[in-house]
Amino acid sequence: MKKYFILYKPFLVFLGKFLLTYLLLTFVYESYLGQFDTKKFELDGFTQSVAKQSKDVLVFFNYDAAIAPNAKESGMNLFYNQKLMARIIEGCNGLSVIILFISFIIAFSGKLKPTILYSIGGSLLIHILNVFRISLLCVLMYYFPKREHILHGVFFPLFIYGVIFMLWIIWVNKFSKYATKTIQS
Repeated sequence: MKKYFILYKPFLVFLGKFLLTYLLLTFVYESYLGQFDTKKFELDGFTQSVAKQSKDVLVFFNYDAAIAPNAKESGMNLFYNQKLMARIIEGCNGLSVIILFISFIIAFSGKLKPTILYSIGGSLLIHILNVFRISLLCVLMYYFPKREHILHGVFFPLFIYGVIFMLWIIWVNKFSKYATKTIQS
Protein backbone atom coordinates (compact mmCIF):
# COMPACT_ATOMS: atom_id res chain seq x y z
CA MET A 1 0.00 0.00 0.00
CA LYS A 2 2.86 2.37 0.86
CA LYS A 3 4.34 1.66 -2.57
CA TYR A 4 1.13 2.89 -4.25
CA PHE A 5 0.98 5.97 -2.05
CA ILE A 6 4.54 6.89 -3.05
CA LEU A 7 3.83 6.10 -6.70
CA TYR A 8 0.66 8.22 -6.81
CA LYS A 9 1.72 10.91 -4.35
CA PRO A 10 1.77 13.79 -6.91
CA PHE A 11 -1.76 12.91 -8.03
CA LEU A 12 -3.00 12.51 -4.46
CA VAL A 13 -1.47 15.86 -3.43
CA PHE A 14 -3.11 17.52 -6.47
CA LEU A 15 -6.44 15.90 -5.66
CA GLY A 16 -6.23 16.83 -1.98
CA LYS A 17 -5.37 20.47 -2.69
CA PHE A 18 -8.09 20.71 -5.33
CA LEU A 19 -10.79 19.19 -3.12
CA LEU A 20 -9.78 21.18 -0.04
CA THR A 21 -9.75 24.47 -1.96
CA TYR A 22 -12.99 23.68 -3.79
CA LEU A 23 -14.81 22.67 -0.62
CA LEU A 24 -13.51 25.69 1.32
CA LEU A 25 -14.45 28.21 -1.39
CA THR A 26 -17.82 26.53 -1.93
CA PHE A 27 -18.50 26.69 1.82
CA VAL A 28 -17.65 30.41 1.86
CA TYR A 29 -19.84 31.01 -1.19
CA GLU A 30 -22.76 29.01 0.21
CA SER A 31 -22.43 30.90 3.51
CA TYR A 32 -22.64 34.15 1.56
CA LEU A 33 -25.73 32.93 -0.32
CA GLY A 34 -27.30 31.76 2.94
CA GLN A 35 -27.77 35.39 3.97
CA PHE A 36 -30.48 35.81 1.34
CA ASP A 37 -34.02 34.45 1.61
CA THR A 38 -34.92 32.97 -1.77
CA LYS A 39 -38.49 32.40 -0.58
CA LYS A 40 -38.80 36.19 -0.38
CA PHE A 41 -37.04 36.45 -3.77
CA GLU A 42 -33.97 38.11 -2.23
CA LEU A 43 -31.04 38.09 -4.62
CA ASP A 44 -27.40 38.30 -3.65
CA GLY A 45 -25.54 41.49 -4.47
CA PHE A 46 -23.02 39.86 -6.78
CA THR A 47 -25.72 38.47 -9.08
CA GLN A 48 -27.44 41.86 -9.06
CA SER A 49 -24.10 43.42 -10.01
CA VAL A 50 -23.66 40.99 -12.91
CA ALA A 51 -27.17 41.87 -14.16
CA LYS A 52 -26.43 45.60 -13.92
CA GLN A 53 -23.07 45.22 -15.65
CA SER A 54 -24.66 43.17 -18.45
CA LYS A 55 -27.25 45.91 -18.95
CA ASP A 56 -24.50 48.55 -18.86
CA VAL A 57 -22.57 46.73 -21.60
CA LEU A 58 -25.66 46.78 -23.81
CA VAL A 59 -26.30 50.46 -23.07
CA PHE A 60 -22.64 51.26 -23.80
CA PHE A 61 -23.13 49.84 -27.29
CA ASN A 62 -26.29 51.96 -27.70
CA TYR A 63 -28.74 49.12 -27.23
CA ASP A 64 -32.04 49.67 -25.46
CA ALA A 65 -31.62 47.63 -22.26
CA ALA A 66 -33.07 47.62 -18.77
CA ILE A 67 -33.14 45.39 -15.70
CA ALA A 68 -35.82 44.78 -13.08
CA PRO A 69 -36.23 42.34 -10.20
CA ASN A 70 -38.01 39.14 -11.12
CA ALA A 71 -41.38 38.93 -9.36
CA LYS A 72 -41.57 35.12 -9.41
CA GLU A 73 -38.09 34.03 -8.30
CA SER A 74 -34.76 35.29 -6.99
CA GLY A 75 -33.33 36.90 -10.06
CA MET A 76 -33.14 39.91 -12.28
CA ASN A 77 -34.92 40.29 -15.60
CA LEU A 78 -32.85 41.70 -18.44
CA PHE A 79 -34.84 43.47 -21.15
CA TYR A 80 -33.65 44.22 -24.64
CA ASN A 81 -35.81 46.52 -26.80
CA GLN A 82 -38.48 46.34 -24.05
CA LYS A 83 -38.64 42.55 -24.43
CA LEU A 84 -37.69 40.19 -21.61
CA MET A 85 -34.67 38.31 -22.91
CA ALA A 86 -33.02 36.81 -19.83
CA ARG A 87 -33.54 35.91 -16.22
CA ILE A 88 -30.25 36.35 -14.44
CA ILE A 89 -30.22 34.06 -11.43
CA GLU A 90 -27.48 33.07 -8.98
CA GLY A 91 -26.17 30.38 -11.35
CA CYS A 92 -25.50 32.99 -14.04
CA ASN A 93 -23.10 35.09 -11.99
CA GLY A 94 -20.04 32.99 -12.82
CA LEU A 95 -18.85 32.49 -9.26
CA SER A 96 -19.17 28.71 -9.42
CA VAL A 97 -16.86 28.50 -12.42
CA ILE A 98 -14.47 30.97 -10.81
CA ILE A 99 -14.32 28.70 -7.75
CA LEU A 100 -13.55 25.76 -10.04
CA PHE A 101 -10.86 27.80 -11.83
CA ILE A 102 -9.16 28.93 -8.60
CA SER A 103 -9.28 25.41 -7.14
CA PHE A 104 -7.41 24.05 -10.14
CA ILE A 105 -4.82 26.86 -10.04
CA ILE A 106 -4.15 26.25 -6.35
CA ALA A 107 -3.99 22.48 -6.89
CA PHE A 108 -1.25 23.09 -9.48
CA SER A 109 0.19 25.99 -7.51
CA GLY A 110 3.59 27.37 -8.05
CA LYS A 111 5.09 30.23 -6.11
CA LEU A 112 2.67 32.15 -3.90
CA LYS A 113 2.72 35.54 -5.65
CA PRO A 114 2.15 34.21 -9.21
CA THR A 115 -0.55 31.85 -7.91
CA ILE A 116 -2.42 34.71 -6.24
CA LEU A 117 -1.98 37.09 -9.18
CA TYR A 118 -3.03 34.50 -11.77
CA SER A 119 -6.05 33.51 -9.67
CA ILE A 120 -7.15 37.13 -9.38
CA GLY A 121 -6.40 38.00 -13.02
CA GLY A 122 -8.08 34.87 -14.34
CA SER A 123 -11.11 35.43 -12.11
CA LEU A 124 -11.47 39.00 -13.38
CA LEU A 125 -11.16 37.82 -16.98
CA ILE A 126 -13.79 35.11 -16.42
CA HIS A 127 -16.10 37.67 -14.79
CA ILE A 128 -15.72 40.17 -17.64
CA LEU A 129 -16.25 37.48 -20.28
CA ASN A 130 -19.31 36.24 -18.39
CA VAL A 131 -20.86 39.72 -18.39
CA PHE A 132 -20.20 40.07 -22.12
CA ARG A 133 -21.53 36.52 -22.64
CA ILE A 134 -24.85 37.44 -20.99
CA SER A 135 -25.10 40.69 -22.97
CA LEU A 136 -24.33 39.02 -26.29
CA LEU A 137 -26.67 36.15 -25.49
CA CYS A 138 -29.53 38.64 -25.01
CA VAL A 139 -28.90 40.26 -28.38
CA LEU A 140 -28.54 36.95 -30.22
CA MET A 141 -31.64 35.46 -28.61
CA TYR A 142 -33.61 38.56 -29.60
CA TYR A 143 -32.74 38.06 -33.25
CA PHE A 144 -32.57 34.25 -33.20
CA PRO A 145 -35.17 33.11 -30.62
CA LYS A 146 -35.41 29.61 -32.09
CA ARG A 147 -31.70 29.10 -31.42
CA GLU A 148 -32.00 29.62 -27.65
CA HIS A 149 -31.07 26.03 -26.80
CA ILE A 150 -27.93 26.01 -28.93
CA LEU A 151 -26.88 29.51 -27.81
CA HIS A 152 -27.59 29.19 -24.08
CA GLY A 153 -27.13 25.47 -23.64
CA VAL A 154 -24.20 24.70 -25.95
CA PHE A 155 -22.30 27.60 -27.49
CA PHE A 156 -21.89 29.89 -24.50
CA PRO A 157 -21.04 27.18 -21.94
CA LEU A 158 -18.54 25.80 -24.46
CA PHE A 159 -17.06 29.28 -24.80
CA ILE A 160 -16.71 30.00 -21.06
CA TYR A 161 -15.38 26.54 -20.21
CA GLY A 162 -13.08 26.70 -23.23
CA VAL A 163 -11.57 29.95 -21.92
CA ILE A 164 -11.13 28.41 -18.47
CA PHE A 165 -9.48 25.34 -19.98
CA MET A 166 -7.07 27.57 -21.95
CA LEU A 167 -6.25 29.54 -18.79
CA TRP A 168 -5.50 26.24 -17.02
CA ILE A 169 -3.25 25.09 -19.87
CA ILE A 170 -1.35 28.39 -19.78
CA TRP A 171 -1.01 28.12 -15.99
CA VAL A 172 0.29 24.57 -16.00
CA ASN A 173 2.72 25.18 -18.88
CA LYS A 174 4.02 28.63 -17.90
CA PHE A 175 3.61 29.30 -14.20
CA SER A 176 2.96 26.21 -12.10
CA LYS A 177 5.72 24.28 -10.41
CA TYR A 178 5.22 21.64 -13.13
CA ALA A 179 6.00 24.10 -15.94
CA THR A 180 8.93 23.05 -18.03
CA LYS A 181 11.89 25.34 -17.90
CA THR A 182 13.74 25.73 -21.19
CA ILE A 183 17.47 25.92 -20.98
CA GLN A 184 18.82 28.95 -22.78
CA SER A 185 22.31 28.71 -24.20
